[in-house]
Amino acid sequence: MLRFGILSTAKIGRELVIPAIQDAENAVVTAIASRDLAKARALADRFSVPHAFGSYEEMLASDAIDAVYIPLPTSKHVEWSIKAANAGKHVLCEKPIALKADEIDGLIEARDRNKVLVSEAYMVTYAPVWLKVRELLASGAIGTLKHVQGAFTYFNRDPSNMRNIPELGGGALPDIGVYPTITTRFATGKEPQRVQATVERDPDFGTDIYASVRADFGDFELSFYISTQLAGRQLMVLHGTKGYIEVKSPFNADRWGAEEVELTSQDHGQSQIFRFQDSRQYRREIEAFAAAASGKGGEVVTLESSRNSQRFIDAIYRAAEQDGWEKV
Repeated sequence: MLRFGILSTAKIGRELVIPAIQDAENAVVTAIASRDLAKARALADRFSVPHAFGSYEEMLASDAIDAVYIPLPTSKHVEWSIKAANAGKHVLCEKPIALKADEIDGLIEARDRNKVLVSEAYMVTYAPVWLKVRELLASGAIGTLKHVQGAFTYFNRDPSNMRNIPELGGGALPDIGVYPTITTRFATGKEPQRVQATVERDPDFGTDIYASVRADFGDFELSFYISTQLAGRQLMVLHGTKGYIEVKSPFNADRWGAEEVELTSQDHGQSQIFRFQDSRQYRREIEAFAAAASGKGGEVVTLESSRNSQRFIDAIYRAAEQDGWEKV
């Protein structure tokens, strides 16, 4: 059993990841840390976790854990991932793991020097829906892929929310722009070559709140829009010469809607629906990470892949400052 320490009492940890770890077959939460010991103790009691710490440093120094899950504000991800690696702990860090691609070089160095696993927590890459999409593309089910279309939006103007605070790494692209990009890269195994983009910022917060992106992958294009100030929507469609694939709940597979992939034929005369019941993508993420950390296999998001993901996002920001294409 891989013993996890949770570095903070953040909402995503409380509501999604801690339950997933406790539900996993090869992992368990043995410690929770917070800057406020009372908060750590309260969350530890809620989940029957034996250890609570009043500082992150104290937990990293403990031999009660083998790995840490980091759901801190984005601006703290690199710092604490490196500190955890230097403490000899495996690291599962929430996305985005960095705000600039070159920051990930330091993470790779810390990973290699300390011989630990460091992985970015993209739960979608463990979801059965996206594993099925990857399988269908590889089998030629839609012929030659020519276009991927995506959207991810929600509405949030809470000034106290980290997504609306630039100093904490807020913004639509770091928060949700990473999803159409990672799923396209994951399913196709391809990388973008150049991008065009429009990005809008909130006049009060200063964070990016809308982006419309066109990315050239060489053999196909990806076009998507995202926003943190539009009515909620999630969409991913992969269109080929012989048919198309629509992912019904592409990102929040266990909460948004039906966990389904629909394959439609070229003449629109036949459809196949692949349905996945209770896929528990967070649990799958934890089990794959724990297996990989224990040397027992398990496909995880590598830091090299994370660096390519962030290069994509960095290029979108640069493209928004000019007309025409920007090289990734």
